Amino acid sequence: VQLQASGGGLVQAGGSLGLSCTCPKRTCSNNGLGWFRQAPGKEREFVASIDWRGGSPNYADSVKGRFTISRDSAKNTAYLQMGSLKPEDTAVYYCAVARFPAGSSRAENYRYWGQGTLVTVSS
Repeated sequence: VQLQASGGGLVQAGGSLGLSCTCPKRTCSNNGLGWFRQAPGKEREFVASIDWRGGSPNYADSVKGRFTISRDSAKNTAYLQMGSLKPEDTAVYYCAVARFPAGSSRAENYRYWGQGTLVTVSS
């Protein structure tokens, strides 16, 4: 299963950037979606998740109030709108399809993963 993530790039601190992730309808229409990230030399960490209906958004404390997760079921696409970006947000961002209708902050609860898109925030 191929998840297509896009939208990464270079942005200055304080700026905004939007990511999107498209998945095959049969794969994600009834499943939660999540975003994770992995910074150089660090483990992959949870960023945000959303359930199959686009409800129950959940965020890591580090991004709460700055990032917004959403999904468009008609387009089978998840979005991550990132604002007030900081250099410590620099990472490869991954989208993932959960095993269940709910989202989750635990990586092991995700079945399919995208290839990742790099976000670099300069100071």
